[in-house]
Amino acid sequence: MTPQDLERLIALRHDLHAAPEISGAEHATAQRIEDELRDLGADQILTGLGGTGLAAVFDGRAPGQTIGIRCELDALPIPEETNLSYASQVPGKGHLCGHDGHMVMVLGVAAALSRQRPETGRVVLIFQPAEETGEGAIAYRAAPEFGEIAPDIVLSLHNLPGLALGHVSLPRSAANCASRGARIRLTGRTSHAAAPQDGLSPATALAALMGQLSALGSGGQLDENYALTTVTHAELGEKTFGVSPGFAELWVTLRTVTDTRMDTLVDAVSHHVAVCAEAQGLTYHITYHDVFEACTNASNAVALLETACNAESVPITMTDTPQAFSEDFGQFGKSAQSAMFWLGAGEDQPQLHNPDYDFPDALISTGTGIFLRAIHTLIG
Repeated sequence: MTPQDLERLIALRHDLHAAPEISGAEHATAQRIEDELRDLGADQILTGLGGTGLAAVFDGRAPGQTIGIRCELDALPIPEETNLSYASQVPGKGHLCGHDGHMVMVLGVAAALSRQRPETGRVVLIFQPAEETGEGAIAYRAAPEFGEIAPDIVLSLHNLPGLALGHVSLPRSAANCASRGARIRLTGRTSHAAAPQDGLSPATALAALMGQLSALGSGGQLDENYALTTVTHAELGEKTFGVSPGFAELWVTLRTVTDTRMDTLVDAVSHHVAVCAEAQGLTYHITYHDVFEACTNASNAVALLETACNAESVPITMTDTPQAFSEDFGQFGKSAQSAMFWLGAGEDQPQLHNPDYDFPDALISTGTGIFLRAIHTLIG
């Protein structure tokens, strides 16, 4: 990467940071990325994949494998609390996960490829929407155009506060937990607060389920038996003193290392809700949201990244422990060999999704360099 490239990418990162767009609404972000890719002379640009997603293709000089490099477009519905000159200008929204940095690293790859195409095969740069909701990768892969450019191997990264700046943590297999949000609605019958016996309050069932569902998963070691259930929201009736409540709603996040363990956890949740609701004479309804399947790295993609990090002299630690948070990147592993790695954002860096988080610009050249080295190792 040239100094001019880096200066331009930092400026672009700051522009993107100041204008965050949340999942499914990344229209201006996608247009800005498309403009950059056209200026860089991509051989093919596809738009509208999975909503606002894009793909840029850089063809090699001869036939060969297709390697994909993936990043995310979306920001978060969280107000930013920093004094940065480029802080979010959109109230209530912020790039507080570092996707602005991920985008410019992949654009750094595009800049290098614009000057030197690969020897064989092709590179597909994947700019994916709606990662934060778990909907983006599914929709992106479902787009008819994706079949035309589907990679044989696909790589991605996420910056990681708490890990030394510029260091890499690379999972050998399990990379991210599966998770989903269970939204449970209990319905009874309202009554006057002076005559609660004439109604059917879900208060007792709600209280019981908060304890029962929390007990289903207490976390612990991140292995195949890991399960964590977290109550995130509870609501009972109306905000009034005159009405005995007739409805309640409980939100619980379920988290496991494997999809198989998630299936058994979902069954357990359904069982407890059914038994508790029926014992109280209530009706119930459960829906699931923000569904993320487990993300598992493929061995040959891991080996490619390990080789790239070593060649770039990037400190690397191989690990058998996944991250507890979730990622929809695992969807790309259904049709390709895939791997994700963690790039340290600094041991004292505010945590992801914190209001004072900001992506470190020092990581741009490191991430771009790892991706480029992997590309040249695989296809020249």
